[in-house]
Parts: sequence; structure tokens; C-alpha cells
Amino acid sequence: MDDPLEFAKTAAEIHSFITALHIREKSKSASEIYLCLKALKDCNVPLSKMYVNDRADIALAAGAKGVQLTYQSLDVALVKSSFPGLRIGKSVHSIEEALEAERQGADYLIYGHIFPTASKQGLNARGLQSLNEITKAVSIPVVAIGGITPERTKDVLAAGASGIAVMSGIWAAASPIEAAEQFYTKVRKEGE
Repeated sequence: MDDPLEFAKTAAEIHSFITALHIREKSKSASEIYLCLKALKDCNVPLSKMYVNDRADIALAAGAKGVQLTYQSLDVALVKSSFPGLRIGKSVHSIEEALEAERQGADYLIYGHIFPTASKQGLNARGLQSLNEITKAVSIPVVAIGGITPERTKDVLAAGASGIAVMSGIWAAASPIEAAEQFYTKVRKEGE
């Protein structure tokens, strides 16, 4: 996200087709991430859809819905007790990590990468069977990520995922709004 205003304008066009917008800017400063959230709010993207990667302090300061924790983040239990108003997600890569995140109070999990993806080159995809095992092991929602296309949505949801997370499938598309609408349609159709 080089230009927060352009990003916010695109997000404003697609937000009716998504349930959450995950701000994952590892190289940005706290103030830059906060300004991005402010730009999103100014473009009428609801704060109730915004999640900030790893930075509960920024999420709370901006009024975002929640925070997405990673393997290098503080423990779920500590974040949950320190920021009780935030919805807490945890990125996991194994059943053991999933069970531990649930035990500590995570509200949901993001699991992946399910299919091969350019953002995880050289790493084996975990696949649908592994996703199914995770969804059966925990009682909290599991969102699948990694290489998911509209055509793969049915299989991902059939494997037990509560939803899908997409990055390049929308943001790298020629028309992000058309891509978001296509994913939205597939998820709604398969979720019925």
C-alpha cells in the first residue's frame, strides 16, 4: 500500500463484498498504519470491518474491530486481557497451534496456506485435508488463506472453513471490485 488514499478508495468500492479488511503492513510505522485506518474511515469503510496485523494498540486507538496475531506476536491471552474490547484472531499452521490459540481465548483462526501461492514460494501448501483436520479439532471459526480462487471456494468451505481470506486474488486483479464481487457470490452460494 504505497498510497493510503488510493487504497482507501478501492477499499470503499469493495467493502460491501467483504466482511473484514486486514491491514497487514509490516514495513509501515505505527503512525503510517494509523493514517491508513483514518483514510479508510474517511472513505466510509466501516471500522467494524477493520483488523490490524499484530498491533492491538493501533487497532484500539483507531477504533478497529480487532487484531490479527502472528507467530511472533504477544500471546493471545495477554492481548485478550490487555485489550478486552478487540476481537482477537490468530494465524496458525498446525493443530497444536490451533488448540493453543483456542485455549488462550482466540475468537477465530486464520489457517494456511491451503494452496500454492506466490507469497509463500518454496513452502508446501497444507491442503484441504489438513484444513479439515484443523476445523474439526477446534470449536472456533477457521478462516482459510493461501491460493484460494473463486473456483476453489466450494472445496475450501466443504473442508470446514468458516470463511476465506484473499489478498492478491482481489488486490492484484485488473478490477478489484469485480474480483471481490465474484468471491462474495461464490462464498454466499456455497454457504447456503
